[in-house]
Amino acid sequence: MAEKTQPMISLRAIAQLIRDNRNFRLLWSAQVISEVGDWLYAVSLYSLLLEITGRAESIGITLALQLLPQLFVSPMAGVINDRVSRKRVMIFTDLARAVIIAGMLFAQTADRLWLLYTLLVLETVMWAFFEPGRSAVIPNITRNDKERLVANTLGGVTWAVAFFLGSSLGGFMAAAFGRNFVFAFDAVSFLFSAWLVSRMSFAEPHTAGFTSLTLRDLFSFGAFNEGLTYAWADSRRRAALMVKAGVGLLGSNYVILSVMGEREFPLFWGTTDASAAGMMGISTLMAARGFGAMTGPWLVGRWAGHDHWRMRWGIALGFVMVLIGYGTLSQSSTLTVAFVGIAIAHAGASSAWVFSTNLLQTLSEDSFRGRLLSTDFAGMVISISLSSYLAGWAVDQGIPVRQAALATALVMLVPLTIWLTITRSWRMYADKT
Repeated sequence: MAEKTQPMISLRAIAQLIRDNRNFRLLWSAQVISEVGDWLYAVSLYSLLLEITGRAESIGITLALQLLPQLFVSPMAGVINDRVSRKRVMIFTDLARAVIIAGMLFAQTADRLWLLYTLLVLETVMWAFFEPGRSAVIPNITRNDKERLVANTLGGVTWAVAFFLGSSLGGFMAAAFGRNFVFAFDAVSFLFSAWLVSRMSFAEPHTAGFTSLTLRDLFSFGAFNEGLTYAWADSRRRAALMVKAGVGLLGSNYVILSVMGEREFPLFWGTTDASAAGMMGISTLMAARGFGAMTGPWLVGRWAGHDHWRMRWGIALGFVMVLIGYGTLSQSSTLTVAFVGIAIAHAGASSAWVFSTNLLQTLSEDSFRGRLLSTDFAGMVISISLSSYLAGWAVDQGIPVRQAALATALVMLVPLTIWLTITRSWRMYADKT
């Protein structure tokens, strides 16, 4: 039986963590700067694709190119993050992404679509190395389980706040200053992120006892298979690994929100230009997603605290909220109703994301954490890529985008049922604090 605890997620706990933990403060600041830049440029990217191709499928292809490469590099990323300094991995990938995003300044016409797609692949490969490293160092720079939970919750909320701010402002900035300004801003943000990470100082015990990394280590699946065996040895780790794959089925939202924002809810605010109004419409719907993702982990996290039993039910609640939210969106007749439905859905998805990350970190050893989290992200990118591509293809085949939203809602019954079935026999830790 899970021990009941008082909620630990509070503004005071967050402020104390940021004030007292220098390493986390630097890592969190780097996350804020780079992620705001990312979501500023995302709106410009999706509107650019719709403009030069005229097909919703192009967004699905873009998502696949941004995500599927992670599936192939995740084994290598996991091994590298478990063998070499994760701090150095993060710095290198930030610098590389600054150059890659800057390259998008020269890939904004139909005849250079191949270059844009190539840059997207390279950018996502760098992310596949960076993100498991960032997540894996959290236990190394936090001092106890309670502090780690606050750090993970703040990380999830920060992503959501960055999404909210970036998505809210991205379309308006692009309309006012042009897409090149937005792309340049994102490139510079990665330089700031690399500088902040370089100032961190913390122990990395996972590097002890390993010989130099060889090409055979990188391209051999032996070390990665060790990680899979480790993950599969515990039913709780197996269950936690499927959560982000379930949340990833919501990847269709990139297509749905982009198409609805441009075609059904364009925002002619201070402009008569249809392209600008479409970008602002996309920004508004994306902002609803960010608002939900920002508030969900905060509200549900206060209820769950560090109680594994409540985290389990919080994940189930998250899937239910997605079902309700996208069901509402599919029937929305006004921008306000659409905004509320999107916010509810992504509040649930973000809560499930944060809880699953915390469970995986709690249930894993440092020497396996990089590979475990890389596997976690691999499952997620498969489901996001598949769902986004199918949504784009369906819309281009004449299926109304509202029906795609309803299908997204109903598909959440699958991960919800699997999660409740797998976790029914869990025996939670009796010594949780």
